[in-house]
Amino acid sequence: MSGSDIEGIDRLDRKILKELQADGRMTTADLADRIGLSPTATADRVKRLTRDGIILGYRAKLDPVKIGRGLLVFVEVLLDRTSPDVFDAFAAQVKRSGEVLECHMVTGGFDYLIKARVKNMGAYRGFLADVILPLPGVRETRTYAVMEEIKAMETLPI
Repeated sequence: MSGSDIEGIDRLDRKILKELQADGRMTTADLADRIGLSPTATADRVKRLTRDGIILGYRAKLDPVKIGRGLLVFVEVLLDRTSPDVFDAFAAQVKRSGEVLECHMVTGGFDYLIKARVKNMGAYRGFLADVILPLPGVRETRTYAVMEEIKAMETLPI
């Protein structure tokens, strides 16, 4: 991807985005040193990138095992009917679940792909029974428990 692929983003903005994805807590002065700009110019660019919705926020990265969410699962969900009311009801319920990290409507042999974190297989069984199966329109599910995370990117290529 070249700098011209992102409208309004130049080489310095790309450097800022790369640095902040690596360490969102760095000071403006440290960021300015890393990209070769003054702190004022750097702060102005970060403000613009935030105002334009390119930077969406900052957060701490937690160890899922240490907070009791060591099992990562992917769940394919097939609905019994695909209509706007079922899609809306399904989406509303999924958004309320704390265990669901991501949910994507997909094309192919099923309707949704859910990524969730739970404590262990026993907790997953409860999650399936209490959260997934009662979701509006669920006809069938297939679960894939992750044995090892090979690559889990949290940064976007810039």
